[in-house]
Amino acid sequence: MTTPTAPAPAATILDRRYDFVLLFDVVNGNPNGDPDAGNSPRVDPETGRGLVSDVCLKRKIRNFVALSAGGAEGYDIYVKERGVLNAEHQKAYDARGLKKGDKGAPDAARRWMCERFFDVRTFGAVMSTEVNAGQVRGPVQITFARSIDPIVSLEQAITRMAVTNERDAEKERTIGRKEIVPYGLYVAHGFISPQLAAQTGFSTQDLDLLRQALAMMFEHDRSAARGLMSTRRCWAFEHESPLGNAPAHRLFERLRVVRRDAARPAREFGDYDVSLDQQGLPPGVRVHEWA
Repeated sequence: MTTPTAPAPAATILDRRYDFVLLFDVVNGNPNGDPDAGNSPRVDPETGRGLVSDVCLKRKIRNFVALSAGGAEGYDIYVKERGVLNAEHQKAYDARGLKKGDKGAPDAARRWMCERFFDVRTFGAVMSTEVNAGQVRGPVQITFARSIDPIVSLEQAITRMAVTNERDAEKERTIGRKEIVPYGLYVAHGFISPQLAAQTGFSTQDLDLLRQALAMMFEHDRSAARGLMSTRRCWAFEHESPLGNAPAHRLFERLRVVRRDAARPAREFGDYDVSLDQQGLPPGVRVHEWA
């Protein structure tokens, strides 16, 4: 994989709309725990279908970009572990020679933040805090993912051989618990606005990096808790017109996911037939297979 270069003044700003649909699955893992429910897998209580938040997916994209970009200028990550956001805003003020209270300072700082941080010019950010760097509405938006079928959360007992303190050395092994989803196939939808890309500087190079991230983000996010997670399919609808040539929901309805044997629960991706109807697409719409 090549390391992306920093956006230059001649960078090609994205000038057309994209809508995309992402399919990913989990095997024997917790794809996104809910802190309000003891970190159990997120679920829609009315349907039993599993959920994965948009924040979770964007975190994985950010992590992939941080790994793949290798610190290249213009590809830093704003929202990162232990990051101090106001300190980043202050860097924008220092770089532009700004002071608090200067007329137009938040707008100048906002432009610097978009140039420096991939996730700011992609997803946007609220930076109007103590050190005011304005607000950015990002061109890339992703929905919550929802599983195709209801999920079953299995609670598993686990034991620990070691103890934390010497005074507990003679105690019996401690027992803990973890919850897993035996199998779940999830669908998320995404939208890319050229109008907002023009405001943040989101370029065709950024789009290519986003495409790579959607295909590879689970490959660098392994943990025992998450089991085996994989991107299975990702299709993007490219519109000739910046305003779009068809409603997104009509394009998404072309996706067909059918369980091959409804009499038994799905336990692998091969238990589903997945297809995208590409016949008779609306004029001005093309399909790209991103994964």
